[in-house]
Amino acid sequence: MTHPAAPGLLEALPRLLLVDDEPRLLASLHALLDGKGYELVTATNGAEALTQLNRLHFDLVLLDLRLPDISGHQIMDYMNEKGIDADVIVMSGDVGIEAAIGALKRGAYDYLRKPYSREELLKTVGNALTKRALAESNARIAAQLETSEKLYRYLVDSSPDIIYTLNHEGKFTFVNDRAYALLGLTRDELIGRHYSMLVHEEDLERARYVFNERRVDARASRNVELRLKCFNGNGLERTFNNTVMNISLNSVGMHVPDSGVRKHEFFGTYGVARDITERKRAEELISYQAYHDILTDLPNRVLFTDRLGLAVIQAKRKKTELAVMFIDLDRFKLVNDTLGHVKGDELLQQVADRLKACLRRGDTLARQGGDEFTIVLPELRDRADATAIADKFLACLEAPFDLDGHPVHISASIGIAVYPHDGETIDELLRHADIAMYQVKGQGKNGHAFYDHAMRDKSHQKIVLEQSLRKALEQGELEMYYQPQVDVGSGRIVGAEGLMRWNHPTRGLLTAGEFLPFAEENGLMLPISDWMIGALCRDLLAWNAHGGGDLKLSLNLSPQYLDRGDFFEKMRAALVRYGIAPAQIEVEITENICIRNPQHALEQLKRIGQLGVSIAIDDFGTGYSSLSYLHRFPVQTIKIDQSFVQEIGDEAGHYPVILAIISIARGLGLHLVAEGVETEVQARYLQANGCHTMQGYFYHRPISLAHFLSVLQEQRPAPDAPRLAIQA
Repeated sequence: MTHPAAPGLLEALPRLLLVDDEPRLLASLHALLDGKGYELVTATNGAEALTQLNRLHFDLVLLDLRLPDISGHQIMDYMNEKGIDADVIVMSGDVGIEAAIGALKRGAYDYLRKPYSREELLKTVGNALTKRALAESNARIAAQLETSEKLYRYLVDSSPDIIYTLNHEGKFTFVNDRAYALLGLTRDELIGRHYSMLVHEEDLERARYVFNERRVDARASRNVELRLKCFNGNGLERTFNNTVMNISLNSVGMHVPDSGVRKHEFFGTYGVARDITERKRAEELISYQAYHDILTDLPNRVLFTDRLGLAVIQAKRKKTELAVMFIDLDRFKLVNDTLGHVKGDELLQQVADRLKACLRRGDTLARQGGDEFTIVLPELRDRADATAIADKFLACLEAPFDLDGHPVHISASIGIAVYPHDGETIDELLRHADIAMYQVKGQGKNGHAFYDHAMRDKSHQKIVLEQSLRKALEQGELEMYYQPQVDVGSGRIVGAEGLMRWNHPTRGLLTAGEFLPFAEENGLMLPISDWMIGALCRDLLAWNAHGGGDLKLSLNLSPQYLDRGDFFEKMRAALVRYGIAPAQIEVEITENICIRNPQHALEQLKRIGQLGVSIAIDDFGTGYSSLSYLHRFPVQTIKIDQSFVQEIGDEAGHYPVILAIISIARGLGLHLVAEGVETEVQARYLQANGCHTMQGYFYHRPISLAHFLSVLQEQRPAPDAPRLAIQA
């Protein structure tokens, strides 16, 4: 698109300054505008841009906000300070609202968010230059107003603004043609009518000062915003920015010989009204987005904090209570990882709609981020009100959510803090509601709880535990225990599952379930897993020395560790370092690893298989089970989860899930291990239906390495190579 020349003026190529520190983006921008009738100059940083602005005159600057030396906002400030006459189009990849607001406040013509489309850029550039050409044309014509009435009429009637004059009674004496385009009224329909017919009722008081302006020069009204009615049939109102100035008439009175009298008499008002409706809408949209979550259209954290603050002030004044709720969706991460982020976003939108339907008038529901929501319940009569709302929330989430044919069930954990008993500040109320929510999480989820001081002590203990766990790695307090696996036919030990223990200096021996969840949450699984590989290889050397060379060692792999991608190299290095045969190692993974990122998991597990290490599926049947990955993935073993085993209470009973898993293993030729066997009835049922390798308290509890080695001394391994499984 080419730049249009103003009527009657010589055409000249508009000069554009392109500023971007990314060479590829700058080159792409230059290529896009090249050949469109523009003179293009480029700058790769702020200093170079300032040099060009001081050296040449530019019609338009296409400016990236993030530059390595000077920000785009600073360049715009410099241009405004120096009076550099060039329009600015800001281009930025910044998703924050503040960058856009800052650019518009500094006078940017428009704000393009990267990545922008080719058509959007060309249209914006063309519009900016067209506007500039019209403004320059108006300026040139204005300079000739003193000598050309015809040129004056052209300027007035072709102006994008409404130009008008009023007499001393506030009635229109002149209005240009722009009024018809914007308001739907012709000049004849306005002349002689009072200005109040156009003004929105709520703005009449302000309009009285604008349209009766008597001051002159710098004291006259400037940039006063009014809403004017439209009569073009669309029923809309438009907002105008009125810049008003006076005209005064010098009149001549009665003359006395050799003397005269002159006085200034108010004659009327001259004004220019600019349509800023679209700008106001854009400002309102930007302001709305700054305080609302784009995905759910709920108030965001900033707006929620503001409303909570007002509710606290009101509760303090009225001496009433209010409740703050912190809601975290249960199992949302699993749904997000399984069905993808797009479906996860749809689920959040549906959850927000259901929660909103449960609120009272005056309650505020906000999205904190991720799958977390907060609620303020003002003017609480008693805690029963908060309990009722929380019960409604849990009930509304019970029905399945439909995500394009996928029925999804989720629940929520809700923590509640009450003002002023649980805190008198915004921070205290939110923090204590959060602590109460985690209390519900730890007690099985899908419920609600009010905060009490004991929870804070428990939360503090978690922080202390995390700090102690970091020291435990450094001070050698971690240890591997082993739970033997038994072949029920021969009664011999044929393997063992490794279980991590922590020799805590004050709390004694802690099981993995007491500290590994903290490691997962706080990024400690990676260093702990590194330690475990070394510890297991060292223990294998001791096993081999005590006649356990035929035992197989299986490592229960954390999803975080597999996602990292360097497990293969670390395992290979450890095997080489300690001289361990890869055939002695078996890696246990959960089903959900196969679901989260199946292609990545397949690549990692194939590399592990090529190393000579076998693969086992742990806790089979508890996740999103799929027979397809048993064919795709190099799996040799599946383990029946203890939750299914514990259901066996009658040797003659029928337990279809157990039978189905045994049938799958038999059909696919996979080795089968039952976990958590605690009774003779369970052992007999499993053996009778085809499962011959078991582990659990019925046979052995987890034991230390020294104890396990003594057991090996009492029993030499069977010649058919038993197995050993290790769990972090």
